Amino acid sequence: MHCLQAQTRLFSAGNTLDPTLETVVIYSCGGQHVRVGPDDGTRIKSMFYHAYNSYLDNAFPYDELRPLTCDGQDTWGSFSLTLIDALDTLLVLGNRTEFERVASLLQDTVDFDIDVNASVFETNIRVVGGLLSAHLLAGRAGMELESGWPCSGPLLRMAEDAARKLLPAFQTPTGMPYGTVNLLHGVSPTETPVTCTAGVGTFILEFATLSRLTGDATFENVARRALRALWKTRSDIGLVGNHIDIVSKKWVAQDAGIGAGVDSYFEYLVKGAIMLQDEELLNMFLEYDRAIQNYTRFDDWYLWVHMHKGTVSMPVFQSLEAFWPGLQSLLGNLDSAVRTFQNYYSVWRQFGGLPEFYSIPQGYTVDKREGYPLRPELIESAMYLFRATGDHTYLQLGLDALESIERIAKTPCGYASVKDLRDHQLDNRMESFFLAETIKYLYLLFDPTHFLHGGGTEGDGSWEEGGEGGQCVLGAGGFIFNTEAHPLDPAALYCCSRHTQDRRELRDILINLSQHDRQSKQPTKETEGPAPESIALKPGEKKTPPPLSCPVQPFSARLSILGQVFSDNT
Repeated sequence: MHCLQAQTRLFSAGNTLDPTLETVVIYSCGGQHVRVGPDDGTRIKSMFYHAYNSYLDNAFPYDELRPLTCDGQDTWGSFSLTLIDALDTLLVLGNRTEFERVASLLQDTVDFDIDVNASVFETNIRVVGGLLSAHLLAGRAGMELESGWPCSGPLLRMAEDAARKLLPAFQTPTGMPYGTVNLLHGVSPTETPVTCTAGVGTFILEFATLSRLTGDATFENVARRALRALWKTRSDIGLVGNHIDIVSKKWVAQDAGIGAGVDSYFEYLVKGAIMLQDEELLNMFLEYDRAIQNYTRFDDWYLWVHMHKGTVSMPVFQSLEAFWPGLQSLLGNLDSAVRTFQNYYSVWRQFGGLPEFYSIPQGYTVDKREGYPLRPELIESAMYLFRATGDHTYLQLGLDALESIERIAKTPCGYASVKDLRDHQLDNRMESFFLAETIKYLYLLFDPTHFLHGGGTEGDGSWEEGGEGGQCVLGAGGFIFNTEAHPLDPAALYCCSRHTQDRRELRDILINLSQHDRQSKQPTKETEGPAPESIALKPGEKKTPPPLSCPVQPFSARLSILGQVFSDNT
């Protein structure tokens, strides 16, 4: 049953909220009501700024805040990770001034040419993804843009610089990357070849974005090579394990599931297929999904099984699996998504958060896995499912999450990970994804008219011009979130790759004209046969349709003047 919305106004991103406003939204379903008003938006913003200001005041330039001791620590690479991860959240909340200040600050202070061993996976999703997203949102922030944006810009160059530091990890016999790389010296000779499945298959969104914005195919090529190599290692029953030796292609951990160590691999097959309009990626996921449904799904829970036998190895639910209902909703599998979400939500209601591991047979936490590091996955799924169904259940989860985090995790200096959900002991760590993902998804859950959902009206900055000459339409909706909740605009990829294609066509035209001019000066025999369809095409070739066909596709009738549209045959 879908819920009826009595009034349609929620708080709006980018506008100062007036707490005296009486406007609320009442969602009614089956006699139950969920009230959502401006105060909820104010509370979420207050949560963000309490965490963000605590980081700036006590932890910057370290990677993370330690909220119990009010100091900082480096965790993933020593490049002010929380600030990079939180940058696009500032704009989502409407703070253009701080977004511009931090974007400039990062350009002046962050250096990737350092002697540090960094996680290839984490650096990609947090740093490369965060910088790419901020670059694509810079126009909306009112920043001064380079000519030709989004195909150029300082944040894009920073993202490219960071990604190039990761490329040595992909120089393996299989094309599957090592788990860590030294940003200055490359892969250590003593580096282990064992890495998790997600560490191999979670690059196509960021690397394809980089390639199509910059025109350098290297990044997308290495990401695709890794995906195809991993695809070939699946078992006879169509499953992949948890950890693999990237040199020998032998599976070291043979537990198959949708949780830790595997999760974002499946996520990127689906989102990569959507963003790139790529049938190969979609077909890979659909084949995996058939095996997942056949062997790991039990009563709308997803267990861990042996990848070769399909027998249950761990009857547990992991908090990282809570992204799955949202992913299912992207594919239109709503009935299954709703039932699985309800299972996961029941665990949240039991503890006021999702423990890292939850024993399904025992209905309780697993020893030494009782913590909740303020992860976003269940809130993320709630956002997608609320968009798809309008059901008030997902707003209720949002309100529950807001209350739980405020009551359990808040400290005078930010928000602390929950060490044990049974007695609410806290841990001295605030991961950067709390600002990048948890708060962002919570805010977007309550604001279905946000520009990231394709909302807004003309004059509100609901779309932008981009590209050489401003002929591309950007930001009109259809954003794809990477696994760190950094939004990427597919239209920008098309816009810049179209520029590359245009330059190639122009080059071909000039080459053909030059060759034709030389040939015309020499006596030649007349040849019979049909003329080429276009001077830029070889005889018999046909133009291929653009890879993206959706409402955000830029206007590509390049020769339209005063309403006159000239085709290739004119």
